[in-house]
Amino acid sequence: MLEEIRKDAEARMKKSLSALSTAFAKIRTGRAHPKILDGISVDYYGNPTPLNQVANITVEDARTLAIVPWEKPMVGVVEKAILKSDLGLNPATSGDKIRLPMPPLTEENRRDLTRIAKVEAENARVAIRNIRRDANTDMKDLLKEKEISEDEERKGSEVIQKLTDAMVKEVEGSLATKEADLMEI
Repeated sequence: MLEEIRKDAEARMKKSLSALSTAFAKIRTGRAHPKILDGISVDYYGNPTPLNQVANITVEDARTLAIVPWEKPMVGVVEKAILKSDLGLNPATSGDKIRLPMPPLTEENRRDLTRIAKVEAENARVAIRNIRRDANTDMKDLLKEKEISEDEERKGSEVIQKLTDAMVKEVEGSLATKEADLMEI
């Protein structure tokens, strides 16, 4: 019973870490990376479709992405979708290929992006703590129903706390790595 609660909490906490890494991937660092475009959808015959499902996205060099839509009429649509996104990128089209140069980050932009990364990390920490609270509540409910003893409940709470501490430490490590990445010139 307690092992099921721990496994469920661990799985949910790992999903929070996964969501954090996805959020961090969308914060650009000045280097070209295809994941920066993950949040962009294009109108593909009336359906909003992720950009990576209508075009091939490759890294041309350290600061440039190359986007080649699979259908020639999609070039303009993809270009408009990139311009509408809040990424602040200006695509350059040549024939059926769109080049997306990454502008160098200013010191102010780096600080803003670091602030955004800290907010994302705090959201992940809050999610992990909420999962801990849910697991502890489940164990207290089992104690009330006399399915487990007080000692088992206390041990279970300690295990969940250790798991929470480990996951929060991973969030801190991810944040430190991202901050170093952002502040690197």
